[in-house]
Amino acid sequence: MDSVFQEIYQKYHQDLYQFIFYMVKDRDLAEDLVQEVYLRVLKSYRFFEGKSSEKTWLFSIAKNVSIDYFRKQKRWRLRIAEELDWKGRDYSDPKPLPEELTVLKEEIQQLYRCLDECSQDQKMVVIMRYLNHLNIQETAEALEWTESKVKTTQHRALLVLKRLMNQKERKGEVNYG
Repeated sequence: MDSVFQEIYQKYHQDLYQFIFYMVKDRDLAEDLVQEVYLRVLKSYRFFEGKSSEKTWLFSIAKNVSIDYFRKQKRWRLRIAEELDWKGRDYSDPKPLPEELTVLKEEIQQLYRCLDECSQDQKMVVIMRYLNHLNIQETAEALEWTESKVKTTQHRALLVLKRLMNQKERKGEVNYG
């Protein structure tokens, strides 16, 4: 397998990197995602049946890795925007302007401060669900809870966070632009 992997790397690395780079427009991220492609190749090469060319198969994996990345980013941004209802802001721009980054950074810092005011259970659920991207079932398994308890705790945590963020905004402790 080592010689096969070396051959794949030598033949296709530059093409895979360029493909992903053009998708994400970030060199470091592209390198990380190419590594994810190689991990998937190592895990699944024995199942490669040769129905398509090796290059097509590799690009299919690269496409899926890129799509997975964008889905995760979109879900994260949508969850934060929708659940906390930050005046309906759209954080879908992958490269926000510097002033937008400053506002976003302030909002995230405020969110973390408000998270400290939640109960320990609420804090754990929010971190697992929104920062570690675990689904309900995975969170329930990790906490050894029922899925129902995770959903209820998440719902209550989001209500608390929304209330706290709104209070801070009304008190002028934070300015969201």
